[in-house]
Amino acid sequence: MPGDPLQKGTSDRHVLAVEDDPDLLRLISRELQGAGFTVWACPSAEEGLATLERKGLPHLALVDILLPGLDGMAFARKVHEWSDLPIIMLTSVDEEETVVQAIERFAEDYIRKPFNPREMVARVERVFRRIGDFAYTLQPVVRVDDRLAIDFAHQRAVAAGREVGLTSTETKLLYVLLRSAGRVVATDFLLRRLWPSDEVFEDTLRVHVHRLRAKIEPEPSRPRYVLTERGTGYRFPVAAS
Repeated sequence: MPGDPLQKGTSDRHVLAVEDDPDLLRLISRELQGAGFTVWACPSAEEGLATLERKGLPHLALVDILLPGLDGMAFARKVHEWSDLPIIMLTSVDEEETVVQAIERFAEDYIRKPFNPREMVARVERVFRRIGDFAYTLQPVVRVDDRLAIDFAHQRAVAAGREVGLTSTETKLLYVLLRSAGRVVATDFLLRRLWPSDEVFEDTLRVHVHRLRAKIEPEPSRPRYVLTERGTGYRFPVAAS
């Protein structure tokens, strides 16, 4: 799998905007670009998924719930099979239950239409502050070092020249750790991000970490990539420059 070496990201923050109303999509793009974001604008969920496969993962997505064809919740469900991409839902839906379901299952926040553009930018900034510092840019294929590369969209890795398949949980675990590379990610945070709708305990997380290490580590008993910080959580180290 090709890919650029894992490297420090620039100040550029990438947002995927998925909205079928062309005027609103232009407004979203203009306001976010004015606030310093790079925007990938897509008129449908299908095009949004194709963009992710072509460009890799952005740092955040703004997604309309009521899209034609594949709707916003189905889009979020597909993306969250292999990533923990933060999503803000855009909605004109008056049914509170629909909004609550979207927040509980897929989204960090929601914005009700019509909205104030300044409020939209503020909510995006708030999610960025809450989720993480995005220490690395995420390419379609992330080459961690000369030994390890990760293809998030296709749930696979190449370790020492050997291609291995990753489960959805293993892929999301790598995503969350990589997003905060160099920092400890607390066990409780990992449990909430990997299993948002279920009550899962630390032993289950340990099993998935053990299986992931067996696939990607040169010596699973002496891990190089997925490091345990006893009593706190796990850490993906920053690659040597």
